[in-house]
Amino acid sequence: MSAIEFKDVCRTFRRDGKDLLILDRINLTVADKEFVAIVGPSGCGKTTCMRMAAGLEFPSTGTVSVSGKQVIEPGPDRAVVFQQFALFPWKSVHENIDFGLRAKGLPETERQKIIAHYIGLMNLKGYESAFPHQLSGGMQQRVAIARAYALDPEALLMDEPFGALDAQTRVVMQEELVKLARKNPRTVLFITHAVEEAVYLADRVVIMTSRPGKVKEILDIKSVRETENWDQHQKIEDVMDLASFVHLRSRIWKSLREEHAGDH
Repeated sequence: MSAIEFKDVCRTFRRDGKDLLILDRINLTVADKEFVAIVGPSGCGKTTCMRMAAGLEFPSTGTVSVSGKQVIEPGPDRAVVFQQFALFPWKSVHENIDFGLRAKGLPETERQKIIAHYIGLMNLKGYESAFPHQLSGGMQQRVAIARAYALDPEALLMDEPFGALDAQTRVVMQEELVKLARKNPRTVLFITHAVEEAVYLADRVVIMTSRPGKVKEILDIKSVRETENWDQHQKIEDVMDLASFVHLRSRIWKSLREEHAGDH
């Protein structure tokens, strides 16, 4: 079943009196509970794809659908995690996660059970009463991810969610997300500039061309991960040292370099 589908999607922006083509005939499907990462040169339209799936922007031509329904506006069936920590600063960790659950009209006992579950999964125990300004960037993003997962959306849309974190915290968050994605599979569209991150996290990696963005190549990471049993390794550096990981990373980098070379 296709949870997210881009069908013949083009996106044009008006700039200096001229039409600028950003995305050119994007056709892409993300299956139910599949984790797909998109990588590509800057300006190729990666974030625009995510924003169209979220209902924050719309195709000039073509359609974007989630669970068979055309996206015409934002909705509770899609949760978004941005690069900047979009938490309510006046609400505690517990209250931030609870906000969307209240909006869904869930009863108190069910909400508390869900909140406790994701507090535990994201290693937030002991911080339930803390406010965002009292948390590190990594902790804030854990809250944002917990809040998104707790809503049980049909699609989880993540736009460079670790891009604002320092390198060490980013690695920790990648490992946390891998654990969460394996325990609680969700349909995820993940935008990133980091090739290693895409290979480590995703079931498939979509490589886009330079602007106007097109789907250049799609790599099946999941079959390699399962064949090579990457998940037996606890730390990201152990996975990155595997020959199969190095091969996929090098293949993606080579493809991206071809695009950069074409820009000059």
